[in-house]
Amino acid sequence: MESRNLELLEKVRDLLEGGQRDAIRDLLSELHPTDVVEIFAELTLEEASLTLNLFDDEFIASVFEEMDYLEVARLLPELDRERLSSVLEEMAVDDLVDLLGDLPADEADQLLAMMESEEVKDLRELLKYDEDTAGGIMTKEYIGLSPELTVGEATDHVRQVADESETAYYIYVVNEQRSLVGVLSLRELITSQSHLPLSDIMETNVISVSPDTDQEEVARAVARYDLLAIPVVNGNNRMLGIVTVDDVIDVIEEEATEDIYRMAGTGADESEEMAAGTWLKVRRRLPWLSFLLVGNFMSANVIQGFTDTLENIVALAYFIPVLIDMGGNVGTQSFAVVVRGISTGELDTRRLMRTVLREAQVGVVMGCLFGLAMALIAMTWQGSPMLGLVVGLSMSLTLFTASIIGTFVPLTFDRLGVDIAVASGPFITTAIDVTGLIIYFYLATTLMSHLVAV
Repeated sequence: MESRNLELLEKVRDLLEGGQRDAIRDLLSELHPTDVVEIFAELTLEEASLTLNLFDDEFIASVFEEMDYLEVARLLPELDRERLSSVLEEMAVDDLVDLLGDLPADEADQLLAMMESEEVKDLRELLKYDEDTAGGIMTKEYIGLSPELTVGEATDHVRQVADESETAYYIYVVNEQRSLVGVLSLRELITSQSHLPLSDIMETNVISVSPDTDQEEVARAVARYDLLAIPVVNGNNRMLGIVTVDDVIDVIEEEATEDIYRMAGTGADESEEMAAGTWLKVRRRLPWLSFLLVGNFMSANVIQGFTDTLENIVALAYFIPVLIDMGGNVGTQSFAVVVRGISTGELDTRRLMRTVLREAQVGVVMGCLFGLAMALIAMTWQGSPMLGLVVGLSMSLTLFTASIIGTFVPLTFDRLGVDIAVASGPFITTAIDVTGLIIYFYLATTLMSHLVAV
């Protein structure tokens, strides 16, 4: 928590203790809902309940929209049924769908029973889509107008309905069958001559997605075309809703967080990981650590296979950690480049070989630089030019192979449909360790007759 919000938290607690409700209302009303959420997260349930009930329905709805669903679920029972119904109706449809989708089915049904039938119908329609698709994150609150309306008529209509829409930056032009035929920005609308029909000024080449499009693909489309919202249409091009840029940002954060946790072997999203107990965290991390343990034994087995070499030249053991760590670092860097390219859609077939060749070139250059450095260090430290040659050459080949492994493993797993965030990390770590040790001890064994025991 930021220091400013820590100070506000203490001030809220002092005001609660003093019963100064108006002061609390004035203090928090000036804050952005995100900052209010951060303060609520630190309050006890009793403190949060007292504070929450000081505000009107609209303010509470804006706070709930920014909250994690676990925190919302904690506070929902603190509102009476009538108040809760009003708050839910104030919430943006897409945020409400996210909340209902995260809650247990029986709790979600209880909340739906409190709402008006027409709104419930829309919510149930949205809830039928997978939560990780365009349909699952879209909202039906958009501005859709007929192409026959004039600019002046459309402007008057926008003024009337803008408050009820998720965003007014775009006006979507739909025909009588609700098929999407065009789009124009708010700026284009207000700068056009009032007598012109929308059909004359709209853009007909509309970027859109289907309701079953994966949310990552939606995020890529929004980023690629610099959109503030993207329409969702069915197979007949009928307008179903829109996905706004704020939801796309949430998707990007969610996917990035999910990948980080998976690559770290926790197998959970942020809220679940924070809330999980000790034994649940242990169970989630065991598979990853068990795989790495097996990989370490494979590395140990390689070393055992070259026991004679190691006994004759003990100094070889000094450089094992450096070789393994540097190989892992280079492989991880190549892995990160490829995974980002796959995740953003930038690494298509046309750029595939270019990326592979570039990472191979990087591996060669890094291998030469660090190989030379390690050769000089080993030669100076141990007084053996041949040992320096073995260590330097091993470093060069290890870094080159590490860059290749870090590039090809995620690409291969992606082609096979395997989650690269889950599978690539431990596989790459083990592969680089084993190949690096094989290279190192094979060179040492081959050139052993020329080495002087040190």
